[in-house]
Amino acid sequence: MVNIIMNGCNGKMGQKISEIVAADPDAQIVAGVDLFDGIKNAYPVYPSVGEVKEQADVVIDFSNAKAVDKLLDDCVAKKLPVVLCTTGLSEEQIQKAKKASESIAVLRSANMSLGINMLLKLLKEATATLAPAGFDIEIVEKHHNQKLDAPSGTALALADSINEELDNEYKYVYDRSQVREKRTQKEIGISAVRGGTIVGDHDVIYAGEDEVITFSHRAYSKAVFGKGAVQAAKFLKGKGAGMYDMADVIG
Repeated sequence: MVNIIMNGCNGKMGQKISEIVAADPDAQIVAGVDLFDGIKNAYPVYPSVGEVKEQADVVIDFSNAKAVDKLLDDCVAKKLPVVLCTTGLSEEQIQKAKKASESIAVLRSANMSLGINMLLKLLKEATATLAPAGFDIEIVEKHHNQKLDAPSGTALALADSINEELDNEYKYVYDRSQVREKRTQKEIGISAVRGGTIVGDHDVIYAGEDEVITFSHRAYSKAVFGKGAVQAAKFLKGKGAGMYDMADVIG
């Protein structure tokens, strides 16, 4: 049994994870954390992790970037492992998470779904074959109109996975409207679309001469992210200090 503190419990993902855990015999949420208290939960809710009185094995965080600094400080102080799912983190916050991982177990992933993390592996193999053959690489991501960050953390993770295979020699291009010039070979274009209630669509396009290969992932429900987060929490229970990701969970 893994005992979880749900940080951001009254947000959409927090409520979805609460539903998933309620049906899971191997997990339970012992406390929630949220500044908004307008939702009645089956567990006590506190303003911060530092104020939680219940004993827990791990924190799942689906809040917002502004809350992450305080969260990491509290987790380090209480020696609590944390599954860090919040996206849109600054470089300083990413470095702070890495620093925290010297004291506690931190699992950070831009996307918690099994499918996306399998795609990260497949793209390396595709890139190793197609990039030397002259294929151009473009990423198009689509999300709902309430999403704050663009491009998505998942799109950047896909680009990073590709670029690792290319010895990080390719640059990322986010907006072609600012410069009137031909596309260079060593670049990865990343485009963001925001509209409606799209949960999360990602297309990775390899465009070559006379042929196009596209890898696509569609999330039809936020449940895919919640299920992955719960699996990550189970994995992180009892783990020593260090930085982990969903590849460790899958492995």
